[in-house]
Amino acid sequence: MPGSPAPDEGADGRPTVVFFGTSLTAGLGLPSEDDTYVAHAAELARAAGVPIIPVNAGVSGETSAAGLRRIDWILQRDLDVLVLELGANDALRGLGIDQLRENLLEIIRRTRTRHPEAEVVLLGMEAPTNLGERYTAAFRQVFADVAEEEDTFFVPFLLEGVAGVPELNQSDRIHPTVEGHRRMAENLMPTLTTAIEAAYSRMESVPR
Repeated sequence: MPGSPAPDEGADGRPTVVFFGTSLTAGLGLPSEDDTYVAHAAELARAAGVPIIPVNAGVSGETSAAGLRRIDWILQRDLDVLVLELGANDALRGLGIDQLRENLLEIIRRTRTRHPEAEVVLLGMEAPTNLGERYTAAFRQVFADVAEEEDTFFVPFLLEGVAGVPELNQSDRIHPTVEGHRRMAENLMPTLTTAIEAAYSRMESVPR
């Protein structure tokens, strides 16, 4: 079930990458979990010679506060890389940016407390323009600030080239189509590949 810490699949030389986020990660509206950017990223990683054990821990409707409440449960399992995708629902609800910042910081810090050697990839989001320029600018900046403060890997905008493109989004104009998810995976991969390679180096194992 999406969002659940699936049983560990055993040490086989591949790092475990947990994708922790919202409906964007869970793949709301897609035919199958195999169509999510998570699944596409796993396939791209395999093709690049750095295969992973992907864990889709996305939950539709998740805010950063809800993610903070859930993270300790997720951290019970083995984890080599955390891909953190939260904030979109905070923006849709117009929630406070200071609280978003604190929630993201605490999730990263708890991850590193439980898994000190884990790599973290923070995925940036954009707020809807109808919330005003001041809010959208501050919202965008909070991800860069958190990434710098916690020295994480960082993707400025996961939905680059997808958001606002009708043919890459479902009828709600919010959730990407299968092709949109492929584009998201492509946006993620340069940064994620570097994080995976760092995990392999730490594990001193050879990709299969």
